[in-house]
Amino acid sequence: MRTTVNIPDSLLKEARERSLAEGRTLGELVSEGLRMVLSPDSTGARVPDEPLRTFGGRGLQDGVDLDNNAAMLDLLEGR
Repeated sequence: MRTTVNIPDSLLKEARERSLAEGRTLGELVSEGLRMVLSPDSTGARVPDEPLRTFGGRGLQDGVDLDNNAAMLDLLEGR
């Protein structure tokens, strides 16, 4: 289906460059993006290009309480 949408120039330029680099049409790229945003399990979060690095460990350090912002700030600032 054909339609008209207003897209910021910089975003359109980036989308055109991506579609050319991937050998796809702009319409295919836009359709994929809409499917991602409209999928039932979509959080709207962007999928990272690379997996996040993790390091071995045993969970939280002693004294870390994720429910207490002030205590976390104290630990981060060495208080």
